[in-house]
Amino acid sequence: MKGELTGRKVFLITAGAFAIIIGVNVVMATQAIRTFPGLEVRNSYVASQAFEAQRAAQTALGWTLSEAYDDGELRLSFRDADGLPVQVERLTATVGRTTEAADDLTPDFVWKDGDYVAEATLAPGKWMILLEAFAADGTRFLQRLDLFVAG
Repeated sequence: MKGELTGRKVFLITAGAFAIIIGVNVVMATQAIRTFPGLEVRNSYVASQAFEAQRAAQTALGWTLSEAYDDGELRLSFRDADGLPVQVERLTATVGRTTEAADDLTPDFVWKDGDYVAEATLAPGKWMILLEAFAADGTRFLQRLDLFVAG
């Protein structure tokens, strides 16, 4: 018989299947490690020691923050407990994808009409904004915002 299935053929089929699976896993693991943006904090224990005090101070500010993106313009709206615009002492933000750092950008926000506005070219999809601002008294305000840009 010409197409007889022998032990050697079964072994080669099985070894080939496992080689493909292992090869794909190695490629995927390499991609995951290469595109991983890094750690949130260097030492989680040390960061946890100050977390409650920082959270309480931030909550005491009474600020709310909302984001909007339209036609190449990213807008951040800080509001106080009375709903009035808040002008912060200093503001930095990183805008990027949640899964990789290749598209990260740091827009330059300017105060305009009660909001902070920056030019940014964002492709459709899910983005995150990692924001750090400071109140006039030096209180640090940290927030992560999720932004979805329609396509």
